[in-house]
Amino acid sequence: MVQVAETVDLTIDTCGTKCPMPILKAKKALANLESGQLLKVLTTDPGAVGDFQFFGRQTGNTVVGQTEQDGVYAIVIQRK
Repeated sequence: MVQVAETVDLTIDTCGTKCPMPILKAKKALANLESGQLLKVLTTDPGAVGDFQFFGRQTGNTVVGQTEQDGVYAIVIQRK
């Protein structure tokens, strides 16, 4: 997996939720960011990794990094 950038503008914790909640919460958080800013999403849903790749292609936002540690996935998305 790609390393997650240490400098992010906003981090949201969606651990314990399943699809579609991590995506919905990320979409809401991204709406509050400016173009180019970074959002880190923490999730325990392993399906979210693929979901965020699809979300990025559909919305124009870019997944710039992701890691997994002890069952927690950290996904960093750059706002378009």
